Amino acid sequence: MTDNLPPKPVAGLETRRLFLGQLLTGTVALTVGGILPGFSPRSYARIRGANERIQVGMMGVNSRGLALANTFGLQPNCAIRAVSDVDSRATARCIAAVEKIGQPKPNAQPDFRKALEDKDLDVLVIAAPDHWHAPAAILAAKAGKHVYLEKPCSHNPHEGELLVAAQKKYGTVMQMGNQRRSWPNVAAGVKAVREGEIGRAYFAKGWYTNNRPSIGMGKAVAIPDWLNFDLWQGPAPRKAFKDNILHYNWHWFWHWGTGESLNNGTHMLDLMRWGLNVTYPTRVSSSGGRYRYQDDWETPDTQVISLEFPNNTAMTWEGRSCNGRTIEGSSVGVVFYGDKGSVQIEPGNAYKVYDLENKLVREVKNDVVINARDNMNPSQALDALHIQNFFDGIRKGAVLNSDMLGGHQSTLLCQLGNIALRSESTLHIDPATGHIQNNRAAQSFWKRDYERGWEPTL
Repeated sequence: MTDNLPPKPVAGLETRRLFLGQLLTGTVALTVGGILPGFSPRSYARIRGANERIQVGMMGVNSRGLALANTFGLQPNCAIRAVSDVDSRATARCIAAVEKIGQPKPNAQPDFRKALEDKDLDVLVIAAPDHWHAPAAILAAKAGKHVYLEKPCSHNPHEGELLVAAQKKYGTVMQMGNQRRSWPNVAAGVKAVREGEIGRAYFAKGWYTNNRPSIGMGKAVAIPDWLNFDLWQGPAPRKAFKDNILHYNWHWFWHWGTGESLNNGTHMLDLMRWGLNVTYPTRVSSSGGRYRYQDDWETPDTQVISLEFPNNTAMTWEGRSCNGRTIEGSSVGVVFYGDKGSVQIEPGNAYKVYDLENKLVREVKNDVVINARDNMNPSQALDALHIQNFFDGIRKGAVLNSDMLGGHQSTLLCQLGNIALRSESTLHIDPATGHIQNNRAAQSFWKRDYERGWEPTL
């Protein structure tokens, strides 16, 4: 995945010294949170001037964004410069958390578009709801900012293609937050698959399970005084505020969210695409629905997506949002099947190799605690590696572990699964482009409607 153009220099960095100099020689020197033994973030702040660190703005800091603010803030070559959220309470919590880990107090900038006007801001980290992902990233690229974008990279395929085009046009560095691409043992497990340790890998399955409760039937209520609901909706056509939308349940409404397949399936489908060495499929089907409860939840709580690829391989993903029974002993994971054995990628930074008789041949264990069902911060220590790879892309032009083209390709697999389900059809896909062929009903889901004046453009 090397389609990014050479990155533009970070504003002001050409007049700064290199961030870590002799203190850091690479991510191998990092411990939990990216801090060297014996040093605190405040120690680094004293040693190195704030103007020598990458200046980061956070967009969306209620849950996952708050966790990211902590993880970014713990990196010794990073300064949290601005915090942007439509919820004033979330902004205050994030600022307090950033100060607690030793960072200088960042600016509260409720509208991230104002933060982008700051010439000294280098990076925008986007952890807002899905419908804002691509539009915000495109605005940041236009402003000359680099982007760390939580998965999925887009709400719909059209936005994913716009995002890839924006990166090429503006030349900024963009990394998607599918952090397992930077976890060393996961990467080693995928490498074992691709190098033939289990022979020719021809099939992969991935899964995610949880016990999510009902979201009930929402009531139209007054918009809280702490919420800028107009900015929260942003590019999405306006709908009335209800009491069961924020802050997490938007995932289950097609208008703003993309369901469990893109919320958690993106990670596993990305690993499967990586291991099988594929890009776009030839055929996609999906089954599922909202089965567990009768409420406002629109996206499937139970779903199976099946994809076939031109190199005679296939993959499936199973999502169960409301029944936590594990698969292969794990709440989340991937198994690759080959003609000489199988490889299981486990929830954390670990994998196992089996022969055809189901005998364990080799095991690589994780030494960092991971909680795959933690919605906020399941793997802070390992995620620091992904962030440092992103920073290396900015500072040194290093190849990203998850650039926007690859991020779009993996996100699209999930989106095609949702489109197959919603159009009640098997999709035939052009493997050269990823586009749906000869299916007008399915094609209608390729792009969404936008609130007038908010449409993302290049």
